[in-house]
Amino acid sequence: MKTTSTSKKDMYAQVTDEIIAMLESGKTSRLTWTRSGDGLPRNHKTGTASQGVNVLLLWAAAATGGYSGDRWLTYKQATDMGGQVRKGEKSVTCVFFKTLERGSENEADCTEKANSVRMIKPFWLFNLDQIDGIDKPQATAQLNEFQQIDAAESVLRHSGAVIREQGEKAFYRPSTDEIYLPERNRFSSENEFYSVALHELTHWTGAKHRLARDIGSRFGTESYAFEELIAELGSAFLNAGLGFAASTIPNHAGYIESWLKVLKSDKRAIFTAASQASKAHRYIMDLAGGNQCEQRAA
Repeated sequence: MKTTSTSKKDMYAQVTDEIIAMLESGKTSRLTWTRSGDGLPRNHKTGTASQGVNVLLLWAAAATGGYSGDRWLTYKQATDMGGQVRKGEKSVTCVFFKTLERGSENEADCTEKANSVRMIKPFWLFNLDQIDGIDKPQATAQLNEFQQIDAAESVLRHSGAVIREQGEKAFYRPSTDEIYLPERNRFSSENEFYSVALHELTHWTGAKHRLARDIGSRFGTESYAFEELIAELGSAFLNAGLGFAASTIPNHAGYIESWLKVLKSDKRAIFTAASQASKAHRYIMDLAGGNQCEQRAA
């Protein structure tokens, strides 16, 4: 039995374990981060979209629970809106960060940053499918093929990135600051082409004169796998924000073992990866016209 002193949960470890379990459960199939084209998870009351690691936690919970949508509420919000969480329903644990002045009595549980400490705190959400008494948003017409392509094409065009459709492989070349993709008609679907393009565009944001991601010093030989994880998440966030499902790329599943090694060696790695992916997402959408996909999460 746990004692009072040991019962406090390590939120970094708990969340990391959940993401590891999600990855491990998909080892025998190709990895897809997004469950559908509904978009990023949102708070149904405030309309704000989730960010960072909370996106992954809510996507995973929606897939596991078979929920029909990506709208979420806290228990209190559901009650305030006249709803009632059904008996026996389980919440999803999400996290937020609170900055305190150094010297707080809770400092031992925090991460030091400059003259303040950053504390991770949990909060709990329920999907609308778990709540009675609250009307669900009316389903909107699905974007047709042309509109989905048009939306993604606009993002690529407004990014200003140099994208060359030639050769056999998809990659970002830092030395020339160029993205290379096979010709689009060589992909099995339009969604697959744009998913790969947005994956490489996320890599593009990491250049020194953009978001300057410096991960080599922290993750050493695992830096490549970590950057690939950022790009995979960034592509998934962009796909969801643009309103179409991510196409699963077969060779991406080959990274899972490397990702698991990174996550198991550092319980905070998934937080960093998801945060960096969200920054890349916002950077790209700002170039495309100013955060047209989501608002900052509360």
